Amino acid sequence: MPGTPPDPAASAALIADPDGGLPRLLEIMRRLRDPATGCPWDVAQDFDSIAPYTIEEAHEVADAIARRAWNELPGELGDLLLQTVYHAQMADEAGLFDFDDVTRAIADKMVARHPHVFGAENRDRTPDQQTADWERIKAAERGPARVLDGVAFGLPALTRAVKLQKRAARVGFDWPSTDEVLAKIVEETQELVEARATLTEAEITEEYGDLLFVMANLARHLRIDPEAALRAANAKFTRRFSRIEDWLAEAGKTPADSDLAEMDALWNRAKHEEKARP
Repeated sequence: MPGTPPDPAASAALIADPDGGLPRLLEIMRRLRDPATGCPWDVAQDFDSIAPYTIEEAHEVADAIARRAWNELPGELGDLLLQTVYHAQMADEAGLFDFDDVTRAIADKMVARHPHVFGAENRDRTPDQQTADWERIKAAERGPARVLDGVAFGLPALTRAVKLQKRAARVGFDWPSTDEVLAKIVEETQELVEARATLTEAEITEEYGDLLFVMANLARHLRIDPEAALRAANAKFTRRFSRIEDWLAEAGKTPADSDLAEMDALWNRAKHEEKARP
């Protein structure tokens, strides 16, 4: 399946063309992977070694969006696109598929899953109805399968928990309201507190995992993305702790020179400072 490489002059001209678009990027990757003249690091990579970078780049795209860093987003999206190009080039070399197969597969999927846009079905439906239709079409594509089949293991754990719960909810395995979820959180929290003194480390870890799973379920019932919520909480913690460091530095101190009482007071000061902003 690997295509015939262009002659060296055509390759060099394409790579040097700032308006070369996607063909330019594909040719750059082909050259980087050339066993004779490419980059030794790029040549040495395989699907398994590149997969973690693919996940990392997707997170960096999400981070740029969360920070509204629109000037950074083109570069981050380019980094993510490069991952697709990288995997497609390795597949092409192995005779598995090529980049055209990738674009064809996603284009065909989008047309098939939007019959209300590209087919004869009525477009007059709510976003929730469209989501249900999307899942119905996906299920038909998968064919006979278990309810939870196909939820990727490589997803962030909180995201995967929500997807598993959504699948189970579609067949009626779900609490009717957030009240039951909140009651379960209280139950799991009590079990975790009790587990500290009586259970093994492995059993405590299991109880903690149960609590996180129910917290993910609460996010689903509240229509909150738990990953986005936790990212926001991480950013808030980082921002407020940085203010603590700033104020301590003004006093000629570092956090190591301080104590919990002082830093807690500065934390509250940072919190009040943020809330006072318009």
